[in-house]
Amino acid sequence: MRIAYHLGVHCTDEERLIRCLLKNRALLAGDGIAVPSPTRYRRLLRDTAVQLKGRTASAETEAMVLEQILDDEEMPERMVLSWESFLSFPQWALRGGQLYSFGGERIRAFTRVFPGHAAEFHLGLRNIATFLPALFALQKGRTREEFLAGTDLATLHWSEVIAQIQEQNPGVPVTVWCDEDTPLIWPEVLREVSGHSDAVVLEDAEDLLSGLLTPDGLGRMHDYLASHPPGTVAQRRRIVGAFLTKFAPPARMEMRFEMPDWTEETVAGLSAAYDADVARIRAMPGVRVLSP
Repeated sequence: MRIAYHLGVHCTDEERLIRCLLKNRALLAGDGIAVPSPTRYRRLLRDTAVQLKGRTASAETEAMVLEQILDDEEMPERMVLSWESFLSFPQWALRGGQLYSFGGERIRAFTRVFPGHAAEFHLGLRNIATFLPALFALQKGRTREEFLAGTDLATLHWSEVIAQIQEQNPGVPVTVWCDEDTPLIWPEVLREVSGHSDAVVLEDAEDLLSGLLTPDGLGRMHDYLASHPPGTVAQRRRIVGAFLTKFAPPARMEMRFEMPDWTEETVAGLSAAYDADVARIRAMPGVRVLSP
């Protein structure tokens, strides 16, 4: 069995991916793909990893955990596990001035629960200029000064997070995408994580667009796609892009977050650094970047 870990990150997915796959779990099961309910594995994996203390699970422990996660006695070809806190809980996502400083080690602890099965990692990235304010909103009882203590904004790079994941989990393939691109590539994201075949058509795969387009625009897009089925992924992206341009209210498309003392120059600098960092990630061995 191959296990696909959807790692989040925080403030990118809001459970949309796992909700869509859960709605289609019966359909995906026909493709040999298991999508267990998160309530079955999130606390279980955390507690098991803590008990193992970095050790590799025995065959008996692995079998016991899988028995609690999976419904069927027959082992699926693929299993999807999704949790935005795989890398860290929100309060520790920025610690010591670094992003997910123990993420790779934490993921290694989870994969050691299943030593007999191959792993692959998937995660969405987000512009630091909008990610940090959104992450700060998830903090409980912490001031901005406590949240950013010791942080040099210029040194926050997703490429370092990915490099750390790879260092702690050598040979495990990594697929990433930019959260800002998801409206255009959402079907591809769903397919990459679930691994379903071209013959499978997921229900509610356009749920993400329903939050961006007006109801009239969404209806028109569905009608257009039904009457003019795109022949390629690129054609579909052009169609979706055209409808987003015409029917998505600007307030829904813009990610506007503010932090005290941040200027337009601060945001512009972080955005430029993010673009450069994504370019570095594209060149990293073992990493696939999904993009429009």
